[in-house]
Amino acid sequence: MINPHIFREYDIRGVAGKDLTGSLVFDLGRVFASRLRKELAANTPPRVAIGRDGRLSSPELAEKLAQGLAQGGALVDDVGLVPSPGLYFAMHHLKTDAGIMITGSHNPADYNGMKMVKTSRPVYGSQIQELKDALIAGSFQDHPGGSIQKVAILDDYLQRLTRDFKPGRKVKVVLDCGNGASGVIAPQLLNQLPGIEGECLFAEVDGRFPNHHPDPTLPENLHHLRQRMEETGAELGIAYDGDGDRIGALDHLGRIVWGDRMMILFARQILANHPGATIIGDAKCSQVMFDAIAQAGGQPLMWKTGHSLIKTKMKETGAPLAGEMSGHLFFADRYMGFDDALYATVRLIEIVAETSSTLAQRLSDLPEVYATPELRIDCPDTRKFQVMNNILQGEQKKGADFSDVDGVRVRCPGGWWLLRVSNTQPALVARVEANTHERLLEITGELAKLLQPEGVSLPNWE
Repeated sequence: MINPHIFREYDIRGVAGKDLTGSLVFDLGRVFASRLRKELAANTPPRVAIGRDGRLSSPELAEKLAQGLAQGGALVDDVGLVPSPGLYFAMHHLKTDAGIMITGSHNPADYNGMKMVKTSRPVYGSQIQELKDALIAGSFQDHPGGSIQKVAILDDYLQRLTRDFKPGRKVKVVLDCGNGASGVIAPQLLNQLPGIEGECLFAEVDGRFPNHHPDPTLPENLHHLRQRMEETGAELGIAYDGDGDRIGALDHLGRIVWGDRMMILFARQILANHPGATIIGDAKCSQVMFDAIAQAGGQPLMWKTGHSLIKTKMKETGAPLAGEMSGHLFFADRYMGFDDALYATVRLIEIVAETSSTLAQRLSDLPEVYATPELRIDCPDTRKFQVMNNILQGEQKKGADFSDVDGVRVRCPGGWWLLRVSNTQPALVARVEANTHERLLEITGELAKLLQPEGVSLPNWE
């Protein structure tokens, strides 16, 4: 039996051993290789790089994936335990036709999944559904000539991460790997940056995540980082998610610097050299960010949340930078255009080190706004799309001022609210922003009332 809900918008994700079994992943490898051979229409077998995160289920799933790909006729380059961006780098470095990462990202420890890329473009949407349909129908063919080889990639990846770093003043940094896959390279990265000193917390890769869950969007997961910064007098704190493609940050006062605020720093730096460039932010980002990009001479573009969707839009528009509120940051400026928390670390440290100003001072000119964190609203996969559609239709009937680029983002006096479907969890995602704290509570209350008839409730967030 195949659970169709594991085939999501931009990846495959489910409970390991239940939804995502070794036999299922083996057959997915065969399907993927079979379809890749047809698409390339080449006499030589396709070459596929695979990697895995540090979850307890990842070694077995990666082994089964490699075997399935090889049985389907692919040449498999297994780069082993790496952050997700390390796998993306391996594709560029090894010039493979495709890549697959076994990772559960920030989901609970019993989850796992697959992120897939073909010919430098992410596999998402209808392509994932086609893989599901081919798997169910058994419409794939094995092919001789497949192989599996282990390839060491971390040294080359580290060299690329640090290659363009521009040294400045001394900065003390603490990195929190959260026992995720970033731990295989973050300590070495810190040591390779001239003038930078600091330490790494929880760099030991452990799929049980014994210290805290590796999701830097949740403030409670930043407690250890903030505490260690206070103990050491560090100026900057950086945290990673489980597979190292999302970044969280704290300034010298221990305050969270959300993804959209980091985007403002990066956009200002990039637009100084590329005036008029398009900068992409997802629908959860602050209006302050979009306004700041425009004020810096850029063309702000609001787009859908999702690493696959953002990467595709970057290629379409030629944008040098894109980012999500969740901490996915994509650099095509001086880099290869994928979301990489380790590379974002290098660029953030570079910005802090280039002047005597602190991170807080660099952002002090921005207007003050009040916002909820990203609110995850439990809602079964079987209902979440219908609930979303009902809310959207209601706003259309009211004639609300809204954007439906990703869910519904409604502009109202003194602020806005967003409601969208989570592509990775049985949940809806909401966010509210306002010019005053009082107005924030009012708008949040209005959104809660809209959700009540649907049988879902906003979580407590204050």
